[in-house]
Amino acid sequence: MHRPLLELRGLQRAYHTGASEVRALDGIDLSIDAGEFVAIMGQSGSGKSTLMNVLGCLDRPSAGQYRVDGVDVATLAPGALAALRRETFGFVFQRYHLMPDLSALDNVAIPAVYEGVARGERRDRAAALLTRLGMQDRLDHRPGQLSGGQQQRCSIARALMNGGQVILADEPTGALDSASGREVLEVLHGLHRDGHTIVLITHDAQVAQHADRIIELADGRVVRETVTRQARADQVPMRRSGASGGNRAAVALESLLMAGRSLAHNRLRTGLTMLGIVIGVASVVAMLAIGEGAKRQVIERINAMGTDLLSVKRGVAGVRGASRGIETLSAHDLGPINALPGVAMAVPETDRTVLVRQGNRDLLVPAVGTGESFPLVRDWPVRRGAFFNAEDVRRHAQVIVLGHNVARELYDAGTDPLGRFVIVNNAPFQVIGVMGPKGSTGGGTDRDYQMWMPHTTAATRVFGERYFRDITVKVKETSLLAPVERSVHALLVDRHGKEDFHIRNQSDLIEKANEAQNTLSYLLASIAVISLVVGGIGVMNIMLVSVTERTREIGIRMAVGARGGDVLIQFLTEAIVVCIIGGLVGVALGVAGALFTGRLTGWMTVFTAAPVLLAFGSAVATGVVFGFLPARKAARLDPVDALVRE
Repeated sequence: MHRPLLELRGLQRAYHTGASEVRALDGIDLSIDAGEFVAIMGQSGSGKSTLMNVLGCLDRPSAGQYRVDGVDVATLAPGALAALRRETFGFVFQRYHLMPDLSALDNVAIPAVYEGVARGERRDRAAALLTRLGMQDRLDHRPGQLSGGQQQRCSIARALMNGGQVILADEPTGALDSASGREVLEVLHGLHRDGHTIVLITHDAQVAQHADRIIELADGRVVRETVTRQARADQVPMRRSGASGGNRAAVALESLLMAGRSLAHNRLRTGLTMLGIVIGVASVVAMLAIGEGAKRQVIERINAMGTDLLSVKRGVAGVRGASRGIETLSAHDLGPINALPGVAMAVPETDRTVLVRQGNRDLLVPAVGTGESFPLVRDWPVRRGAFFNAEDVRRHAQVIVLGHNVARELYDAGTDPLGRFVIVNNAPFQVIGVMGPKGSTGGGTDRDYQMWMPHTTAATRVFGERYFRDITVKVKETSLLAPVERSVHALLVDRHGKEDFHIRNQSDLIEKANEAQNTLSYLLASIAVISLVVGGIGVMNIMLVSVTERTREIGIRMAVGARGGDVLIQFLTEAIVVCIIGGLVGVALGVAGALFTGRLTGWMTVFTAAPVLLAFGSAVATGVVFGFLPARKAARLDPVDALVRE
């Protein structure tokens, strides 16, 4: 039984404008056999363009039935309709609908992209088609460099790219001069002789006479059918190619290449799109590097003071003014603490700011009253001279050891301070040593701007108080910190009769410093992530604008066989590529910015892999998350509406 290639029965297509209904097609009955050359003729508004859109599966009928090779298109999913447009139909548009930023060769090759044909193969096929149509010297020309006739030949070559069993030509000569129009009609005749089914849409009766059969439309109905010539007996209809379109890797690769071309073509928009991402990623990298550097500095300074130390302080911890009036922490506690198991040595540390004078130079310097074991407890060697000894402590010797910077302030370069005398609060002290440089503490205190004297001398000659502010305990092993801390606590409570002191563990201090710095890093990262999110919103907004600007391009791609998923992947790829490039630029700027800030301020900057990967990963995720909505919008566009939008 004979089965037509294209068959319409009672087909209707209605459009609703408000409460009214307009029927562009009203009960069309039509059959077109494989290998026919049919002209559909009518004046503007007769419904011929709507009929072509339905025939090419760009539009769906409102009622009735349309079968392609026996298959009811109403039963087909969007992907299957895209496959029909890709494998069965080839479109030749009046306005050509070529991509302005692609060469003739790449324009022709577009349908094969969505067929999954490898890049080299499809370019060879496109070149062969253009050569066949006399365009061999225009392969690399863009549409703006071609005449109208040449652009229409490109459109015809594109229609043939995947076989083009059915060529749907919508007013193919309408925008051409007479000579170019005749050339295009000759090409269509040649395709018909090769077995292609030609459906020519026209309002021109002379153009329609080139067809074997003319279908006239008026008000959406067939009003006349005329056979101008009988089909040739030796005409061999072309059958469907049966291409699979299953090579998704080729489609994905081409999406990446198309994304690169699109971004390069719109450099300003691309730069503005990635600006927020660049700022966000650079902020994350720079802020976390600075935060990590600050953390390392604090930890190094605490480590420099010793990680095997306990500090016993007057008063209850966390109570303001709790040390006021507490005088129980004294030299009588030193012996029992030194005798505890696990204790290597213990020294007192009481400091006051005093006036020190040498010649005509007066300085206000923190003076520390301590014991002879201070250099060993603090791991702080004397650079010149010697530290005072136990005998100096016992006999209240008026000797003093200067800090590195104090010695530089008091004495001119080249002057040896050893053996000289300074006046401390009107009492003479002999300089017996100069400590090595130690640097500042985490709080910004210059540890080299101090001086040390026996605690006995400090109590009687300088401070006028016999109790200690602190006792620093050095344990034999860091693993003994906790048990020694408990032992010292129990001892002092027993000796004082109450808990009028508190003990700081250096390990606890490091842990708290870590927590504080981590909190700061998280805060900085949060601020930077907010800027990254703002950048992502910018990506989404500009991609939405891009979809609006490129609506007709989307319609062209769908007309030549792109699935909704292909369009989604393309626009999503563009968003991701923007964010990847922005992420890489942001990482580079973040590293450079952190290094510059560190050099300018003296801050330490530490780069680790985790923040960089986090920032870059966030940039890619931003592209996926904020690029999805515009990509989905593009994928859901109706191909007919997209094609007619400027």
